[in-house]
Amino acid sequence: MSPTSTTDELPTAGRPYTHEMTVVHRVFRRESAYLPRLVRAVPDSDTARAAKVAEHLREYVAGLHSHHSVEDELIWPHLQNRAPDGELVARMEEQHQRIDVSLTVVAEWTAAWERAADPIAGQELALALERHRAALLEHLDDEEQLVLPLIAEHLSVEEWDLVGRRGLERIPRNRLLIALGAILEDATPAERAYFLGRTPLVGRLLWRVVGRRQYAAACRALRGPLDAEQGR
Repeated sequence: MSPTSTTDELPTAGRPYTHEMTVVHRVFRRESAYLPRLVRAVPDSDTARAAKVAEHLREYVAGLHSHHSVEDELIWPHLQNRAPDGELVARMEEQHQRIDVSLTVVAEWTAAWERAADPIAGQELALALERHRAALLEHLDDEEQLVLPLIAEHLSVEEWDLVGRRGLERIPRNRLLIALGAILEDATPAERAYFLGRTPLVGRLLWRVVGRRQYAAACRALRGPLDAEQGR
């Protein structure tokens, strides 16, 4: 179900459109909820299925690391110098570190589980993913409620747009349509129009011709076992 439309969806001239980050955060919220369920749904010893889930997990981790590294480079230094609450920036950086620690544990259990799809390692991985998600949601909530208003006040439109461009540059070219699909999946009509409007014409055409079907097929292949469980 798509989220309810809000006035935050509409850009304001001359100010950073920080609602973009809220939409991107939905991807991490959704996928971090799916991941422990996907791990638990893998049959014991089904290494082929475990490899597929592990591949998606590694892509999620890479995307989250990239998202946070862009913030570390292009947002926190500006806020540290311009915003009155320096402790908030330190809090965000500490949360990034805790998330990194949680993902180190996830990576260790992923390697152990993927080798043989062992049920004990799978359960430990699922628990590690749930602990990771708890740390992640605390951070995303704080960032959306406390940091985005500061960004809107203290960063220029050009500085904010650089954050988006740098994040886009770090997505592998062969995964751009999948990344677009992930953003659009839970977007409202206004959000979809905004993100597609910022996509180059060739990208919009590729999305209509192949991207939508490609993303839908990828979701079916990954989430199929969960859909089957719900249908029982």
